[in-house]
Amino acid sequence: MNIAQGLEAAARRRPEHPALRMDALVLTYRELLEAVNRLAVGLGGEGLRAGERVCLFLPNGPEFVIAYFAVLKLGAVAVSVSVMSKAEELRHIVNDSQAAVLLTRRELLPQVPGREQLPTVRLLLAEEAGDGVRSYAELLQRPAAACPVAPVERDTPAAILYTSGTTGRPKGAVLSHGNVVSNVASTRQIVGMRDDDRMLCFLPLFHCFGQNFIMNATLASGATLLLRRRFVPEDVLEVAERHGATVFYGVPTVYMALLHQPHAAQALRAVRYFFSAAAILPVEVERAWHTHTGLHIHEGYGLTETSPSACYNHTHQWRSGSVGTPIEGVEMRVIDEQGQGVPDGELGELCIKGPNVMLGYFNQPEETARALVDGWLRSGDIGYRDAQGYYFLVDRLKDMINVAGFKVWPREVEEVLFRHPKVKESAVVGMPDDYRGEAVKAFIVLKPGEEATAEELREHCREHLSNYKVPRHVEQVEALPKNATGKVLKKELRARESGTR
Repeated sequence: MNIAQGLEAAARRRPEHPALRMDALVLTYRELLEAVNRLAVGLGGEGLRAGERVCLFLPNGPEFVIAYFAVLKLGAVAVSVSVMSKAEELRHIVNDSQAAVLLTRRELLPQVPGREQLPTVRLLLAEEAGDGVRSYAELLQRPAAACPVAPVERDTPAAILYTSGTTGRPKGAVLSHGNVVSNVASTRQIVGMRDDDRMLCFLPLFHCFGQNFIMNATLASGATLLLRRRFVPEDVLEVAERHGATVFYGVPTVYMALLHQPHAAQALRAVRYFFSAAAILPVEVERAWHTHTGLHIHEGYGLTETSPSACYNHTHQWRSGSVGTPIEGVEMRVIDEQGQGVPDGELGELCIKGPNVMLGYFNQPEETARALVDGWLRSGDIGYRDAQGYYFLVDRLKDMINVAGFKVWPREVEEVLFRHPKVKESAVVGMPDDYRGEAVKAFIVLKPGEEATAEELREHCREHLSNYKVPRHVEQVEALPKNATGKVLKKELRARESGTR
């Protein structure tokens, strides 16, 4: 059940078909598998053993793909690290995962702590050798000997992806080979993947969305991965048009940005399926996208802890504003604060159970016990199920604003603000208020060339919302803080208000 078997099977079926394209580089499935084998043999020769952890501190590129599959072929565990991590953040993840090997690139070495701060690391690799650094290019130049896939069980750890914890310290979600293989199978079914598909991927491969939903599913399908370093609207559209991308994956802010690109619909004319996840997709964005392209954006839902997919909005019975129904083999339910199920239509916390749910958090039994209760993952997301079994997201439980005892869900306010013709983006958070406990604050990014007063925006909200939901404070900003996938970092906005940045 090793994840790497999917790549091997694709290489047997279509050895000369392009597996990966990035700029001028094209790797066929045969060439990609040969590179994976060379690195796996090299790492094995350096003493890497099954079960040991390998940190991939790498941006999107062929190096990430090759290293990921080489590590898994050996039965070792791939630990993905955001390339935006600073030295202290990287040190925590490397030491917390007890990594034996760290792979990175030369330009990221200034963010790597000194070796004395990384006591478990035996081997530090970059594309070029240097002071205390070995070259993985050297390993890739070794003879392309066959490298058998290490036999593993369903519950054998395959990957650790770090996610924010309630204490503020990132915690490593351990995904097994069974978790990922089952999720990849569901993803291929959801998207209807074909071997002649060309999948555009600019989302980070160190994130679960990019790693499993896009990279792993694409390569297991024998399709072509059109890989980009990051999201740059003009670049993404140029690549999509030049190579005829057929499937497009994004997060809500990506679709918002592309709506302001006049030639987006023309550049994306070969796309047959648009998908969004990682954050709640505003209904108005989806409607505008459908108007521009004639196609719906199919929204999915999941977490790093669910590998990531848990449910999706069907192509044959698409429903506006919904994240759909559970994927095959997965159960979902909505519970109240006491852990009891609630009737359809009532708000509660979404819980997930199935082969996609992580093994737990690495070396954190207490956090694992809080997240996994009787086999159910408590998501921390608030939503409801309708009478037809479709699920709808409302907000993160931790994002709920308590205004004098009244609950305000930021998404509802953001949806209203987004309908204002001058607003490009918005993010709503709670800020301390001596009288009400919390007050609603909206951070607004206006469309280029537009001007709007705070009172104008509040008046717009009053037309659609109860008074207690109307933002008491409105601040216009040049841009909203976002992570590598484009998800708005509300914790940074809250920290700014509480003075704890």
